[in-house]
Amino acid sequence: MAELASHQSFPLYVTRSGQGYPILCLHGHPGTGRSMGVFTQHLSQRFCTIAPDLRGYGRSRTGQRFQMEDHLGDLIGLLNQQADDRAVILGWSLGGILAMELALQYPERVSGLILVATAARPWSDHPKVSMLDNILTGVAGLINWIKPGWDWNIATLGQRSLFRYLIQRHHPMAYRYLARDAVYAYLTTSQPATQALYQAMGRGYNRVPDLPKIQCPVLMLIGEQDRHITAASSRETAKALPNCEWECYDQTAHLLPWEIPEVLLDRIDRWIADHPELVGLQ
Repeated sequence: MAELASHQSFPLYVTRSGQGYPILCLHGHPGTGRSMGVFTQHLSQRFCTIAPDLRGYGRSRTGQRFQMEDHLGDLIGLLNQQADDRAVILGWSLGGILAMELALQYPERVSGLILVATAARPWSDHPKVSMLDNILTGVAGLINWIKPGWDWNIATLGQRSLFRYLIQRHHPMAYRYLARDAVYAYLTTSQPATQALYQAMGRGYNRVPDLPKIQCPVLMLIGEQDRHITAASSRETAKALPNCEWECYDQTAHLLPWEIPEVLLDRIDRWIADHPELVGLQ
């Protein structure tokens, strides 16, 4: 069920599914709430999943400039409308950074965190992008959008394009996710959203010293070959969190939820089962 939630006169487009304890699912950059479908389709069978398009993304687009901090006000307003008290926050990439910020600034609203391919002091080791990289990525992406998961395209163009840094397991399933969700996310991410992110990163974002303040249980899922937010930066975050379980998966990168979805969903299920108090079951 899709609906609108407003906070401070800015409307966020939200997809809400299922019933039960709320799990707020936050996408990355570029991204939309629809990008979180790999999680929400599974979790909504037992819980209420709330997946917004963040300000400046998807159907929450804006032409007005804003700061990264504005996302937090939007999300607290959303929680006030959509959740009774507390929620588990699941964040992927940028969504994970926002999840940690919510836990630091509004700990009474967060019962637990699930962090995917993210870090409190994120750094990248992505190689320089060439013109050929961009050409191959554009052609591979277009062909994949027309014919998702085509083996010829994956082997001939996909593995030579920038997709090689986003995923490590070049199988049709991952490319079908790229066709269904990534293209839409890329095309619907606004310039103000990109500017807000780059400005925050340019200021040298680092919340690692503050992480001991996050006392709720945390699960962190890491792609060993992640070039966008390195596994080393994710592990630094995991080790600084006082109540964190973490897993690092070989032969996966920044889009690991689209590479090994069943593995990650099983790990999330087991973590929730080990911490029933997070979802009001104790």
